[in-house]
Amino acid sequence: MKVAVVGATGMVGEVMLKVLAERNFPVTELIPVASERSVGKTITYKGTDYKVVGLETAVSMKPDIALFSAGGSTSLEWAPKFAEAGTTVVDNSSAWRMDPTKKLVVPEINANELTKDDKIIANPNCSTIQLVMALNPLHKKYKMKRVVVSTYQSVSGTGVKAVRQLENEIAGVEGEMAYPYPIGRNALPHCDVFEENGYTKEEMKLAREPQKIMNDRTFSVSATAVRIPTAGGHSESVNVEFENDFDLADVRKLLHETPGVVVQDNTDTNTYPMPIFAHEKDDVFVGRIRRDETQPNTLNMWIVADNLRKGAATNTIQIAEYLIENKLV
Repeated sequence: MKVAVVGATGMVGEVMLKVLAERNFPVTELIPVASERSVGKTITYKGTDYKVVGLETAVSMKPDIALFSAGGSTSLEWAPKFAEAGTTVVDNSSAWRMDPTKKLVVPEINANELTKDDKIIANPNCSTIQLVMALNPLHKKYKMKRVVVSTYQSVSGTGVKAVRQLENEIAGVEGEMAYPYPIGRNALPHCDVFEENGYTKEEMKLAREPQKIMNDRTFSVSATAVRIPTAGGHSESVNVEFENDFDLADVRKLLHETPGVVVQDNTDTNTYPMPIFAHEKDDVFVGRIRRDETQPNTLNMWIVADNLRKGAATNTIQIAEYLIENKLV
């Protein structure tokens, strides 16, 4: 299996390489790809050094699969070129997510929709992935009407520049700013750019993507996305109104039985999900599961995941694994 990692020197690209190695993905030839300024650099994968190549060279090498994490504009321009060369692209940017001709995939939920004809497959937004992993089994049983989600997102979701800003602020060092304000000792209700409706792009991703992944527009999602001074791991406070009533023990059992979801929910022992525990793990952690006592059939819960792993690299690679297992590449 000839595998290209596009954006191999970036934050998510580096995690992709790590996850490929950990999961023993069947790589027979690795093609690390990055922008022109990184071409010629060396990266090490499983003890072997590989030279980083440019996009044009990578297309000419005709990889079987290309895992993209190089930004929306790169994906829009280059994913079709790889697809034309016969490569199946799994794209981690927002470029193709809401394109009606492209599948938006969380393997545990809708990988069975994939076919050999899907040459460009979209990986959802990091906050969306952890949200739908917990919502999907509950929706199947109790039927959601409305979801209100508030996120507490780490600076790694913005990228290296933002991580550096936080580190500089902690160390008391003046440096380049990724955000319009300090992030240390602060919370910014501003993830991505603002749209005309007053919501940010991140908030609208959370509103639209779950409906597409779950192939259901009968429920609605309202989101507020907040950036907080954690280095890694996104957290979400989620309020879900269902059409049908539920039993809390059944909710916990259902989540516990869902592959990829771990329930951490014991207030007697102060057991609940936190980014510090989700670090470098592939699961989605759910806790603080309780009934909303202000209205019927409504549940509150707290969801945490490592945004660079299940929220990005791991989900991308799980899609590729599904393609291989089902002989779709």
